[in-house]
Amino acid sequence: MLASLPPEALQFRAAVREFLTQHLDDHLKQAARLTTGVYTEIEAGKRWYKILSRKGWVAPTWPEEFGGTGWNALERHIFGIECFRAGAPLLFNMGIRHIGPILMAEGTREQRDYFLPRILSGQDIWCQGYSEPSAGSDLASLKLKAERVDDDYLLNGSKIWTTGAHFATHMFCLVRTSSEGRKQQGITFLLLPMDTPGLAVKPIISISGDHEFNEVFFENVRVPVENRVGAEGEGWRVAKALMQFARSNNVNTGWVREALAHLKRTAQVERDGSGRSLCEDESFARQLADTEIFLDTVEVMELRVLSSTRQGESPGAISSMLKTLGSQVKQRVTELAAEAVAYYGFPFQPEALNPCAAGPIIGPAHAITAIPAYLNERAATIYSGASEVQRDVLAKRVLGL
Repeated sequence: MLASLPPEALQFRAAVREFLTQHLDDHLKQAARLTTGVYTEIEAGKRWYKILSRKGWVAPTWPEEFGGTGWNALERHIFGIECFRAGAPLLFNMGIRHIGPILMAEGTREQRDYFLPRILSGQDIWCQGYSEPSAGSDLASLKLKAERVDDDYLLNGSKIWTTGAHFATHMFCLVRTSSEGRKQQGITFLLLPMDTPGLAVKPIISISGDHEFNEVFFENVRVPVENRVGAEGEGWRVAKALMQFARSNNVNTGWVREALAHLKRTAQVERDGSGRSLCEDESFARQLADTEIFLDTVEVMELRVLSSTRQGESPGAISSMLKTLGSQVKQRVTELAAEAVAYYGFPFQPEALNPCAAGPIIGPAHAITAIPAYLNERAATIYSGASEVQRDVLAKRVLGL
């Protein structure tokens, strides 16, 4: 996509490459290669997070006044692309991408002064408490009750599909403080530590064998009123603003491009029914080309969103378009990878995805991640707002339907 770069961008890219060469060791690269979900194995991710934090590069999208890099849209894009090319771990960074920006926009001075430095250092790891058993795409139907008791809220209920809750230190959470009026009007946005008494986490193992999701149960969990973001009953507005940032940052075209490059290498090795490499198979080669063109389109859109947010503009409805198309292109790459490895994808060997594993594996190394990644990415068109919901948003806000 970046056919030519201005001299200052070339200098920046050289500095990024030098840094990555110096700090990415074999273990971090191996962990990154085995990534099949939305983040790399957590211990490797934590170590890489702290390396970036010490350098001051962990928050490329944050303003300098809050500890960000001050990079422009092109520099942020170059940094992302180079990290993926070098084999850097995929961070679990809801603190950087989600709650950090919303605290800058909606939080109190005390909340910003306390939480933002802890996010930057990696001391606090955040998860998102949104979905419930009866409130998925229709999130406004959530029922987790928060009753005001003096200077606290008393929480009772549950959340589901909570990514990272088993290792997160904090959660940003939507709760119901009122059942009167429209259901959106009774929602409040709270922050809480995961070690709060009365909070319990139960794992959910996905079809790919990964443990990323969890159920979270609340039994008389006390949250101070000072941990509320925005006024009581304004949680829906705060959450919508947060999700615009989340959706516009949820594509990772750099990861998709590297996954596509890996797929091309696989296609040079794997054979079709006539003994030719898949690269020589007309049908498969056409699908590869179509996917790369699709990815180019999404990447241009991502750059537009990055540029607008850097200028202080809200991503708006385009974040829904980016999320929808980005989810589709991620799924398309994993579908082609599953097709390419064919029967090598059949063995169920989740232990092979552990970067510390030393035992034998079944099949070639390039096939280990194909099916787990394919299965995991089935959720891409659901999480952060299902594609059907995103299309409704576009229909209303862009087409006026």
